[in-house]
Amino acid sequence: MSSASSPCRCGWVALDKADYVAYHDSEWGVPQYDDRVLFEFMLLESAQAGLSWYTILRKREAYRQAFDGFDASIIALYDADKVAELLANAGIVRNRLKVLATINNAQRFLAVQAEFGSFGAYVWGFVGGRPTVNAWRTLAECPARTTESDALSADLKRRGFKFMGSTVCYAYMQAVGMVNDHTLDCFRRAEILAQD
Repeated sequence: MSSASSPCRCGWVALDKADYVAYHDSEWGVPQYDDRVLFEFMLLESAQAGLSWYTILRKREAYRQAFDGFDASIIALYDADKVAELLANAGIVRNRLKVLATINNAQRFLAVQAEFGSFGAYVWGFVGGRPTVNAWRTLAECPARTTESDALSADLKRRGFKFMGSTVCYAYMQAVGMVNDHTLDCFRRAEILAQD
């Protein structure tokens, strides 16, 4: 999808939404290894379950403020008062199960860090330490889940993570660049490959 003044982008990008375009052009599919960023996307992707990504993207800054800059070590210690505060915050998705899952996932995230040295070392192991580069011509060819996302989801669930089903895991893998799913005609595909 493109116009005379803009490059071709993946078909899911709503060109009339500047923040959506900016997310696609600067973040989506870029390999991330920093644990804070990896946790941020885990929090956001699990919050998205059942909703559109754009809904969560618009609330991202509210999430950043509400959840202490996505600091897992702080979130892991949230108590009932903090949960009540979050459930009263109109800037985020006020779903009790998702809020409790975020606290739980922060605790599990820290346990994985302790076991593997970093969460990045753990999660990137599901793709052999390097991004999987796909060659989709259209958005319709892109799967909602893969054997790798199935494996990641199963292992996260075994470790006690919540709201991390295979479809959420695949969206997470796309977001943090474990998978390059920019379509063949998208200008970002080649740019990200060139950075690798």
